[in-house]
Amino acid sequence: MIPVFTNILVAIDGSEVSDRALARAVDEARIWNAKIHAVYVVETGLFSSLPTDNTVEIMYRVLEKEGQEKLAQAKAIAATQGLTLITHLKQGHAGTEILAIAEKEKIDLVIVGSHGKSNADKLLIGSVSSFVVSHGKTATLVVRS
Repeated sequence: MIPVFTNILVAIDGSEVSDRALARAVDEARIWNAKIHAVYVVETGLFSSLPTDNTVEIMYRVLEKEGQEKLAQAKAIAATQGLTLITHLKQGHAGTEILAIAEKEKIDLVIVGSHGKSNADKLLIGSVSSFVVSHGKTATLVVRS
């Protein structure tokens, strides 16, 4: 039996590989006539070792603004293909937040990039795609750069 995807989630972070993941999610949503969700997670774990002051707040706001912009761009890209994209801006551990949305929204396909903005994020926070594949309960497509 061929799987049919009706609810797709794509994780975006502004990297080139996440742009490719978004393009693939849009293609899959068109093929399956599926609902499409996009999530951008502000990784609060990156700030845990920094002293709590205005600098952390400024960094968080910059990342939150970037997330809003990237989600708006994703929505516009989906709209060019006649798709409605539902956005989610979260904070916390990216892998955990992706899986929480997948469960809450009854997602049947998660699409993630193989790595984030830089390969250094693997050293700092671990690989989000590996976390999602290892801990997720749904089909996951990892898009390579």
